[in-house]
Amino acid sequence: MKKYILSFLLFIISVAIVQAEQLYVNPRTGNDTSSGIKEQPLKTIAEAARRVNQNKEKESTTIILSEGIHLITETVVFSNDKYTPKNRLVIRAEIMPDDADWGPQKMPVVVTAAPLVPGVGGEEARGIQPEVSHVTIEGLRFTGSPDYSYIDGKNLRRSYPIWRDGKKLDDLLVTQCLFTGNPDVLPLHVGVIANGYGLVVDHCVFFNCKNPVVFWKNEGAKGSRSAMRYSLVYGGYFSGVWTTKGTDGDYFDFHHNVIANTTTVWIREKGSTLRYKASDCIFTDYKNMAGFGDGAIGGNDLTSSDFLDMKNVQTTGTVQIEKDQSKRNYLQLAEGSLGSNLKAGLFKKNQ
Repeated sequence: MKKYILSFLLFIISVAIVQAEQLYVNPRTGNDTSSGIKEQPLKTIAEAARRVNQNKEKESTTIILSEGIHLITETVVFSNDKYTPKNRLVIRAEIMPDDADWGPQKMPVVVTAAPLVPGVGGEEARGIQPEVSHVTIEGLRFTGSPDYSYIDGKNLRRSYPIWRDGKKLDDLLVTQCLFTGNPDVLPLHVGVIANGYGLVVDHCVFFNCKNPVVFWKNEGAKGSRSAMRYSLVYGGYFSGVWTTKGTDGDYFDFHHNVIANTTTVWIREKGSTLRYKASDCIFTDYKNMAGFGDGAIGGNDLTSSDFLDMKNVQTTGTVQIEKDQSKRNYLQLAEGSLGSNLKAGLFKKNQ
């Protein structure tokens, strides 16, 4: 009898152990025919996605990117929607910003040079596209597109390093990521744009992006809370944050953010009457506090900021950015800069 009880307990324990799929990607030493273990990494994120999409086991997945340049020449779509809040799909850097041996040069650099597809008011180049719920993307650096923005006076080419299409999807966490663009030679239209629910942007830096993040459309149901927190937006040449009619203010947290040297701090979808709260933030060196936008090529219509309940928000002063690439806080707030007390930036731990 004891033998049967022991066997049964061992079976229960084996079922309870959470399985985990783990794939390493190294663009310099990897090969897409390899096993994907650390000693035999894959070469491309696209191959990692192909394997993940084929694996129907109910388990978590972690894709670990080495330092180096990860070139995306086709949109990387994750379509195997098998994850849960605990058993997630995680796409992350091998060395994270809070690790002792981290430096800006250790960040995996993701360059999107995917074929353009038709979009609203032009064409779009999409990088990583998680069409699944319960996803974390962390510790990566994304660049602008090596293409031109303007096709003609009415159409644009847009670069979307992270894009989610599904309006029913939930729970996308983008954390400790750096998005860098240049309006003249490496335009980055939107760092993160996601339909659905539960988009959380946490401890990210957006440097010279046209728009850092767009909380896009959903079906009007109730999903997880969306949030933007502890993030730095510098040089946003259209907006500092963009919300739509689907971004319910009662399910949206906005705090400990620095938005500086930006055209318009807050853009809402045209016709939106939703109200929002912003706390413990700095908005400075901007041209406009608020405006309406429609996602097309045209500019924004300036509006009152009466929809925004601001608590402990500073709107004066000048933010300083560290430009020395050898410094740990490269492209983040310079030491002693206005806003340093808010802890906005890539680091979650005290440095």
